[in-house]
Amino acid sequence: MALSTFKKRVDDLLAAFEKSPGGPSKVGSHELPANAFGSGAFPEGKRLHLEYERVHERITTLSKQLGMQLEAMRIAVHGVDVTFDNLEEEQRRRFHEIRLQVNQTREEMLDQQVKRGNRADHTDAGY
Repeated sequence: MALSTFKKRVDDLLAAFEKSPGGPSKVGSHELPANAFGSGAFPEGKRLHLEYERVHERITTLSKQLGMQLEAMRIAVHGVDVTFDNLEEEQRRRFHEIRLQVNQTREEMLDQQVKRGNRADHTDAGY
């Protein structure tokens, strides 16, 4: 009974998240054109837009990751209820697919942080 209640809460949380302004589809649709920060005559406006794009991409990625992790949790809770061996093949495949995607994205983000850290050491020295 407790596991069923928990599964329902996870299902409800995932549904609410997907409909919310923080859901992947809504976060991804919030974009600003380059001229939103000036006509391009000011280098600061261009740099601000580039930073906006970087942060927007990161937030979109995090939103997608959260959605996938909630979906994986829903599958895992169901797997505990019926045992993982009794999950449908599609659910097992999706669970492993999510795990691989989350791990791959995490590795890519760590690599980007290292690259930005190295670049910052060299390019921001003049500021």
